[in-house]
Amino acid sequence: MKSLTSDDVVAVRGVLTDTHPVDFYALGVAGAIDRLALPLRERGITVHLEAPHHGMEVDRKSATLLYRAAQELLSNIHKYADASSVTVRLCCVCRSGDNHAVQLRVTDDGSGFDVEAATHGRHSGMGLRLMRLAVSSAGGRMTMESSPSAGTCVTVNLPLD
Repeated sequence: MKSLTSDDVVAVRGVLTDTHPVDFYALGVAGAIDRLALPLRERGITVHLEAPHHGMEVDRKSATLLYRAAQELLSNIHKYADASSVTVRLCCVCRSGDNHAVQLRVTDDGSGFDVEAATHGRHSGMGLRLMRLAVSSAGGRMTMESSPSAGTCVTVNLPLD
């Protein structure tokens, strides 16, 4: 059942789980998300973390939502994608006007999936549906693109202002 014997993050039935409380103050959002990638790296998957705006201010509620979104996305990659490479990008972006957002983009080179079936079908998983609802409830936006030839890219934008 446990696929990694780390003291920090374990994969139980493919779901990445932190064994310790997340300390955003000590790790930052990027550091906490990077820690989630340990089981993928243990499998031999190359994980790139890009955080060009390291140190940007993100409130705890948004940080927790970004972390949970990354947890869901990386768990799905761990369980289903058969990927060899994953890129996680966390940055600040300008939206319309002077509004700023924090963006989490997770891209993999895996097998892809049918986005419509995964988010609207009767037998679809609840993780992506709940993540989209949580992001929308926070005033954000989530987009998903996926194909067997190009892998998957999921982008979450949350307002900073």
